[in-house]
Amino acid sequence: MNTCSAFRRTGLVASGVLVGLLAGGSAFADDGVPIKITNDSTTDIVVTVYDLNASPRRIVVSGQRITGFSTIPISVTPGPDGMGHVSWTAITADGDGRLCGRANRQSIGNDAEIHVHADSPCSST
Repeated sequence: MNTCSAFRRTGLVASGVLVGLLAGGSAFADDGVPIKITNDSTTDIVVTVYDLNASPRRIVVSGQRITGFSTIPISVTPGPDGMGHVSWTAITADGDGRLCGRANRQSIGNDAEIHVHADSPCSST
């Protein structure tokens, strides 16, 4: 076998591996529901987000500080309907006059924006 044939064969094998990796990569990308967590206020908050479709349920954002009007991208587990389901808690990052927030969102589609905030008095329980 001459050198040109060897390079050609190596190139074909490498191309096949690359196509396989790209195809596999797109399959992994489709496994989650991409969403955005957005702080909808000017106040910095500390947020925890739970993926309620995961089994067992899991934390996907743990005590992350999000500055005012900032967004963080995450991916959550799709349910049987292909949609995400999350709950979140938030607390103001400033130690003075702490405020809290929480909510549960289901039927979340791809690229949905979940607005989080801490604008209610924190419960003592």
